[in-house]
Order: sequence, then structure tokens, then C-alpha cells
Amino acid sequence: MAKTISEIRNEFNNADSIQRKELFALYMDDTRAGVKQLIAKIKREEEKLNAEQKRLETMRVFEKKYSSYQLIAGIDEAGRGPLAGPVAAGAVILPKDCEILYLNDSKKLSSVKRDELFDEIKKKAVAYGVGIVSPERIDKVNILQATFEAMKEAIKDMCIEPDMILVDALTIPNIHYKQVSIIKGDAQSVSIAAASIVAKVTRDRIMMDIDKIYPEYGFASHKGYGSKAHIDALKKYGPSPVHRKTFIKNFM
Repeated sequence: MAKTISEIRNEFNNADSIQRKELFALYMDDTRAGVKQLIAKIKREEEKLNAEQKRLETMRVFEKKYSSYQLIAGIDEAGRGPLAGPVAAGAVILPKDCEILYLNDSKKLSSVKRDELFDEIKKKAVAYGVGIVSPERIDKVNILQATFEAMKEAIKDMCIEPDMILVDALTIPNIHYKQVSIIKGDAQSVSIAAASIVAKVTRDRIMMDIDKIYPEYGFASHKGYGSKAHIDALKKYGPSPVHRKTFIKNFM
């Protein structure tokens, strides 16, 4: 008696790569439309998975280049440009050859996918840390210095000290670790991409909490960036305690 489509699907789900090849050969000549559709769908999924694994492999170039270092941390920030709220930094050490599918520059991901990846990063990382620097501190020392402070905090927040760090587009001053600055690193390094997600999700959640305190500004939607709605609210209500005074001079 021929197996049902559900039974065939379960066979594929429980098979390893070698067994899957045997199953493809076994059901290649099955004339049932449902089986043909199932086989075609499984092949498309495999092709998509293979393409994603190849993409991730290109994002391990720097981790492989510096593979003599055992604990490589990716460092990235979120929130340098907004008119309000803190700047956040993430630091992540991933296990060697760690696979987190669809890991990418946080700006290229939906908020739902970022949240999913954030949870997976926390589970799989050797260590991760976050650093937060307030709007008051940003106004006092400028955004670049505040970003450096957030990055240093994120490194300290990890439970393990790194051997070296990969940083997105910046060189952090006055640290003793070997560091490599990578332009657009969040799209070229799995470690930096993971750090960018940690930083982005952390900061977005802070802005969601701030929105509950100052709902008139709409922080939940624009996260403090200079959208038209934000600027209109700023002109209508004036600055809140979480606005960066040095960033809003042109709007007041």
C-alpha cells in the first residue's frame, strides 16, 4: 500500500542528508500530484537553506582569518542618530562555526525576526553583553564618545573576557584588546551582526518603555529618530527629559 503524503513528509523530516537523497530517488517517479508538490516544496526549502548557509559562510571570513584567537567578540551600536533616548551597544562571542540562520545586519531584519534572533543569540552565545549610555551623557561628551563608552560597557558586561574584538566601522580608544574595525561589519561578520541585533533589540525595548512614560511623542513607533511625527510632537510639546539637547537645537 502506497504511503500517504503525511507519512512521506514525516520521512523527510526525520531523515539526514544522505537519507533524504535516497528518499528523493525513491519518490521521483511517484505520479500522485500531492507527492510531486511535496517533493518540489522540499527541494525548494533545501535550496533556500543551502543558499542561506552559503551566505552565512561569507560572513565568517573575519572569524576564520583570526581563528587563532579563541574568543572573538563582535561589537556594534544602535541609536547614534536619534533625537531622543540612549545609545546602546552589544558585544557577542559566538562559538566557532555557530550557525544562526538569517543572522544579518539588524537594519535589514523585521522587528519580529530581530526578536527571534535575539533569543537564539542569547541561547547559543558563549557570552553577550550590553552597554547603555544616557541622553544626558551624550549631551555632555558628544555621541561618538558616548558610543565608545557604551561599547566598553558592553564588553565589561560579558561574563567572559574576549581575546580580540571585531568592531563595526569604529576603533575603540584606550582598550588593551586586539581589535579590527570593519566597514559595514554588521553585514560582513556573524559576530558583529549578532552584536547589532543585541544592541538594536535592547534599545528598541527601552524606547518602548519610555513611550509609556511620554506617549505624546510616539517613541514606540519611531524609537526616537527624527521622523516628521516626532518633530511635530517636539514642536508641540517641547523637549522631554529623554531628548538629546544637543540634537534638537534646530527644531526648537
